[in-house]
Amino acid sequence: MPAVEEAPRAPGRLRSLRVDEAIISATLDLLAEGTSVEVLSIESIASRAGVGKATIYRRWPGKDALLHDALSTLKSPGPELAGESVREDLIALLGQVGPTKQDPRLPQILPCLLPHMGRSKEHYQAYQEIIEPRRNRVREVLRRGVANGELRPDLDVELTMTVLIGPILVQRVLRWHPDLDADTMPEQVVDLLMAGMAPQEA
Repeated sequence: MPAVEEAPRAPGRLRSLRVDEAIISATLDLLAEGTSVEVLSIESIASRAGVGKATIYRRWPGKDALLHDALSTLKSPGPELAGESVREDLIALLGQVGPTKQDPRLPQILPCLLPHMGRSKEHYQAYQEIIEPRRNRVREVLRRGVANGELRPDLDVELTMTVLIGPILVQRVLRWHPDLDADTMPEQVVDLLMAGMAPQEA
């Protein structure tokens, strides 16, 4: 592709954003095509993006920082929540768990990254930073349900959040059960667990 950085200089931010987007997209494309994290290099990213290595190093101190920012773009802030029903809000949030239709490259990228995160403390921490805001939205819905009486007062929020998210993540990432539909699982999982989360009858 033509060198992005050779475009005529225009007043600042628009051109800078266009270069940033080309670099991020090149990083994700290479990962989606099967380039492992270990093999991925600043040189290959620069070549794919049509920029010089110096252009990348002016924006990121190294590959790990660039990889972190590239991966963070794969996750949207998530759906707007009505805030009227814990059940409906949880279904909406669980519908965004794992590889979804937000970016077609994510299903190819995520399985390759998971083993690497297990070997790299830095990449594991980066992954946690990426998913924590989304995890926190589930946490907030559960806490709201406890506060307004929709959910039992002694609910273990952290464990419940894990039990809600875990099955959907396993199905979407590993396709663990061929007879389960990952698109309908959010509603099924929430309904299955609501009885245990609801306040106990006196």
